[in-house]
Amino acid sequence: MKGDAPARTRNIGIMAHIDAGKTTTTERILFYTGVSHRLGEVHDGNAVMDWMEQEQERGITITSAATTCFWKEHKINLIDTPGHVDFTIEVERALRVLDGAVAVFCAVGGVEPQSETVWKQADRYRIPRIAFINKMDRSGADHLRVIDMMKTRLQTNPVLLQIPIGSEENFQGVVDLISRKAVLFEDESMGMTFTVSDCPAELLEDAELAREKLVESICELDDGLLERYLEGDTDIPAQVLYSTIRKGTVALKITPVLIGAAFKNKGIQQLLDAVVEFLPSPLDVPPIQGKDANGRAVERDVNGPFAALAFKVMNDPYTGNLTFLRIYSGTLAAGSSSYNANSDKKERVGRLLKMHANQREEIKEATAGDIVAALGLKHTKTGDTLADGDHPLVLESMEFPEPVISVALSPKSQDEVEKLSRALGRLLREDPSLKVRVDRETGETILSGMGELHLDIVADRLVREFGVEAIVGEPQVAFREALTKAVKIPYRHVKQTGGKGQFAEVVIEVEPAHRGIGLEFVDKITGGAIPKEYIKPVEEGVRSAMESGVLAGCPVVDVKVTLVDGKHHEVDSSEMAFKTAGFMAFRQACEKGAAVILEPIMDVEVVVPGEFLGDVLGDLTSRRGKILGMESRAGIQTVGVRVPLARMFGYATDLRSLTQGRASFTMRFSHYEPAPQSVTEKVIEQFKKSGGAHGQGEV
Repeated sequence: MKGDAPARTRNIGIMAHIDAGKTTTTERILFYTGVSHRLGEVHDGNAVMDWMEQEQERGITITSAATTCFWKEHKINLIDTPGHVDFTIEVERALRVLDGAVAVFCAVGGVEPQSETVWKQADRYRIPRIAFINKMDRSGADHLRVIDMMKTRLQTNPVLLQIPIGSEENFQGVVDLISRKAVLFEDESMGMTFTVSDCPAELLEDAELAREKLVESICELDDGLLERYLEGDTDIPAQVLYSTIRKGTVALKITPVLIGAAFKNKGIQQLLDAVVEFLPSPLDVPPIQGKDANGRAVERDVNGPFAALAFKVMNDPYTGNLTFLRIYSGTLAAGSSSYNANSDKKERVGRLLKMHANQREEIKEATAGDIVAALGLKHTKTGDTLADGDHPLVLESMEFPEPVISVALSPKSQDEVEKLSRALGRLLREDPSLKVRVDRETGETILSGMGELHLDIVADRLVREFGVEAIVGEPQVAFREALTKAVKIPYRHVKQTGGKGQFAEVVIEVEPAHRGIGLEFVDKITGGAIPKEYIKPVEEGVRSAMESGVLAGCPVVDVKVTLVDGKHHEVDSSEMAFKTAGFMAFRQACEKGAAVILEPIMDVEVVVPGEFLGDVLGDLTSRRGKILGMESRAGIQTVGVRVPLARMFGYATDLRSLTQGRASFTMRFSHYEPAPQSVTEKVIEQFKKSGGAHGQGEV
């Protein structure tokens, strides 16, 4: 098939803030590449890539959808990702397996909070990007302001490749600065057709100034070109500019910027040209890094033995789990076996599918650079590596954020208990940002996620996909506990009941660790004081104890536990004995380690008309908000603030009433920090009153 060679493959994602026009841009790409024969619209609920019922009802993207399309003899594997902060995990796992990305910005809103979040995620994975400034036909559109925001907020080097012809509702097309040609989109065809002509006379001067700036930026990427430019040769051939822009993009030195209006079909074909021209193929990215069976660092290029990363598991009501794979090297055939290096199990691939949103096409094999879905994998979860059994390796997995909000789930009848358990098991395998635990005291199932919308969607899916009727409690803040001083705890577990006894002795040093680490467990046992087979059970006991702290039953986070000494008995020691010792030793450490309650703090950005600014600031301050900064533009104020999540319930309603419905806000998790004494006392009091409903509360 045309474009199947790795050199002619592009693995790209579309990423943006919510409402920047990301899914509309994707729908237009599918239309122009022939995958879709109609134009799907988000607001009509018929966007091809938003195929879930919940997506169509709410007009948002919830799950990343994968598709394959072709443009100018190139294969493009495309993933449309969500813009809502509650589903940032979908962006994270998509970026982990992509080679390039298109960042969509609204020409009016510019660089918005979630734009910054996904940009930083792409920075972490070193993903080359091109930018598409969308909605150039909107009132207030200003592409130059967006470029300035990209420089200041994203710390990137944007290079403008086009200037607009007309502005706002009179936006008609673009001048391509490399070719010096005008591209005019015909309104009669809703922008679907365009003509290429010479640059309009009234724009010649602006175009030449912009081209000179472009050439200067590009020449700085190449010493030979720079020397040529400094000697006065500014008329660099188009093909030289194209190849230098590509090199600079792949090396993350520049971000090419294009402009358009996706809803009006303006600029999409040119965006596709840029994807093919500037974004990397699987051959352009460095070999993937991993570790072999002995923990040694290894790398694998496209020609090496088979290796793939499972980046998403999706529940399918008809075929079971679909496992999405990015193949980094070698070939995977339908019906073949591979080795899961994370679970140490063999897996057999039943069928291989090329996906188009929720449609699929069966294929016989997949090669390096492909993104496919596999059926039949029983032990593979998100982040696992599949590899050739004779050449195993583990690829670097993904980081998943800690959930900050929880609800209690109770099945409506005893018959539903098993169904709820099975359904949650499948959802957890699919979505690693969800966490489930059973409250030891109340027996309730506590489901934790990234936000109210996230948990609302999960509850909806339990009913629609799994047929589980559950009583869902009110959303509660997921508080945490942490230690503030180091302690050393010896603990001896001895139990004699007539038969075989239980014996385990451990000495652990527990100290606070930096935020976000969870648990760092260090084994410093020497001389066989504790046999190796009992070390892991000690760690398991500690992890079990961390699920419920001593102040208010909240999970304990961010500790370093060092196992320094201990004793065992040849007959009476067992894994269970050492797990119990680890559990009890850590509980004692919590009691002596000056534990504190941590609360989740959110980054909030409020966009508000100037006349309501005072009321909004006063309200945010009353919620214990700390103002980080303000930015003014055309009578609109943008306020950045950090607020405890516990004080943000119902904020959408309050903000509407304060501003006559004219303000909006976005919110994303920032970090955990120690709660004030008044909050700590309330959380502990609520815990005692509830009889032990752990780790959550509303203050």
